[in-house]
Amino acid sequence: MIEPKAQSPLRARTTIHFLTLLILGLGFQGSGAETVWLDSLDLSNLRQGWGRPQVNRAIRETPLTIAGKVFARGVGTHATSTLWVQLDGGTERFTANVGVDDAAAGPGTVIFRVLADGRRVFDSGVMKTGTPPKAVNLDLRGRKLLLLQVLDAGDGIAFDHANWADARFEVTGVKPKTVPVPTEEAVILTPRPGPAPRINGPKVYGCRPGNPFLYRIPTQGERPITFSAKGLPKSLNLDAETGIIAGQAPLRGEYEVTLRAKNRHGTATRTLRIIAGDTLALTPPMGWNHWYAHYDRITDAMMREAADIMISSGMADVGYQYVNVDDCWMMAPKHNDPLRVGRLRDAQGVLLPNKYFPDMKLLADYIHSKGLKAGIYISPGPLTCAGFAGSWQHEALDAKTFADWGYDFLKYDWCSYSRVADGREPGADQVPNWAQGGRRLEVYTHPYKLMGDLLKQQPRDIVYNLCQYGMANVWEWGEAVGAHCWRTAGDLGFELDRIFEVALKNAEHRAWSRPGAWNDPDYIQIGWIGNARGGGLPQPCPLTPNEQYSYLSLWALMAAPIFYSGDMTKLDDFTLNVLCNPEVIEVNQDPLGQCGAVSVLNDETFILVKDLEDGSKAAGLFNRGEFPAEAALPWPVAGLTGPAKVRDLWRQQDLGVSSGPYRATLPRHGVVLLRLTPVRAAK
Repeated sequence: MIEPKAQSPLRARTTIHFLTLLILGLGFQGSGAETVWLDSLDLSNLRQGWGRPQVNRAIRETPLTIAGKVFARGVGTHATSTLWVQLDGGTERFTANVGVDDAAAGPGTVIFRVLADGRRVFDSGVMKTGTPPKAVNLDLRGRKLLLLQVLDAGDGIAFDHANWADARFEVTGVKPKTVPVPTEEAVILTPRPGPAPRINGPKVYGCRPGNPFLYRIPTQGERPITFSAKGLPKSLNLDAETGIIAGQAPLRGEYEVTLRAKNRHGTATRTLRIIAGDTLALTPPMGWNHWYAHYDRITDAMMREAADIMISSGMADVGYQYVNVDDCWMMAPKHNDPLRVGRLRDAQGVLLPNKYFPDMKLLADYIHSKGLKAGIYISPGPLTCAGFAGSWQHEALDAKTFADWGYDFLKYDWCSYSRVADGREPGADQVPNWAQGGRRLEVYTHPYKLMGDLLKQQPRDIVYNLCQYGMANVWEWGEAVGAHCWRTAGDLGFELDRIFEVALKNAEHRAWSRPGAWNDPDYIQIGWIGNARGGGLPQPCPLTPNEQYSYLSLWALMAAPIFYSGDMTKLDDFTLNVLCNPEVIEVNQDPLGQCGAVSVLNDETFILVKDLEDGSKAAGLFNRGEFPAEAALPWPVAGLTGPAKVRDLWRQQDLGVSSGPYRATLPRHGVVLLRLTPVRAAK
């Protein structure tokens, strides 16, 4: 073997330098690439779950740092986030280092994904706080559209501080630019109701014997309509012109009432079972709550206007019945509006409403005059979330006051009760089993059981809603403390970009969903809503039309309470079409009370199937991906063994008889919602 002749160090260095220049020169000559940094693009199109995107720093406005490595350039964002970048074939390559920022200071878990023209080209897998950065190096020649995603890994968005560090494009043609989320036409799918009567609403209604009874028969159709009822208990009376049933709840038992509605176009009948006993809310409550529209701007006049619109818009005709005031109706020790500041209680300890609410009883009376029900709000703590009077150490008096005023629904919000639970409030030693350094289950259940027992003692039916954000697995004990529904997670107003994830998490608790006991993933926020982070004035919601159809479909299939929380004065035809489809609402109000079961097809698509009382099935095929997707519903997943009639509920169209599977192309973040009715062979 002949060894190569050694070169002098100078000659070797000269040769290497020459070769390096040659390679770089050839590369530059071949590509002519220009570097365009991600942080130099317009980031106003970046949608994220918390905070604002940061240029060359992390979401907490600290240096970009991943597992101890500091990066000078990049974009700090927060799960879940999406950024669409238009390439138009001018980009050669995209490179970056991704990971959870060290300043998250908590157990952040995220997934970074990159999609090019609808195809996934990078997936980081689950990355946690402290995980070393992962390199992204993508050939994008000929690609038109890029999507940069940060997902929450399925466990919520807490501490999910995500960095696209050293992120850059190598460009030889048209420079990349960010673009808004793809737009969609707001197509109205729900047919307008015909002129003939159609009776909607629940088929079963619970009440407590001897208490006041109020029920407006939800009926679509041209007015005037004449109402009648066969089998109505003697303690109840029906107003034939308004369809309002009022009086005193009958003796304990079950009463089958045949409701009848007639106008010049026809007649409709429907059976309503009235069950006088111990259980209220035999179907998920439906109504309106002011919070996400009006925050601390709410007034008595706004509440009355909402009740009027619930009637005039047709919402009441499909089953919406509660008109609920949230926080900020009472007095506050301090607030930027002096008309909301003052003494919290009178000499007898009774709550004092602020100057915008001159008489809480008269407000409830006005709502009742429409055949609707009135709801109210308070916290078990000393103050509410917005800093207004709470019920701490006045629980019995407040329960009596709400009943005396005539309220039919109470939302009880944890808020400042944390001070009590942690022993920081005078009198906290009254809380059983409190221990420094941790909270036992009894600390979570105590305030809710206390109020639940008090509400049962009132001579009035009051539906009881626990708002405590899913702490201590509330779905496991909410019913035992007297509640009828309970929040299973945080405020959805902060996570509207996560409706699919929130719904999937809520559906995990389906075993605890039943008549009189409902898992509540929070309100419906479509139409015009305020900004949850700043309590701003209402503006068009950020959800696309398909996302809004998916939103209602998910809540219907989960048997979740449906409370609209947008601006009632800005309802438009599209919003009403989403809110008021009686066939979709019938799925939600089905007497069986089942929360649908989830079948995951892949990362983007899943199916939610719900058994209905009449033996049919309701099924939703959902696409939470960013591009259209194909999906199929196998008959065994739907619990079907033979042919079934297939009906599209949003379009109210029969699609024929099928033996499965049902196949559909789902739009981005879209849904197909079906009712499947088994066809039994003739004998």
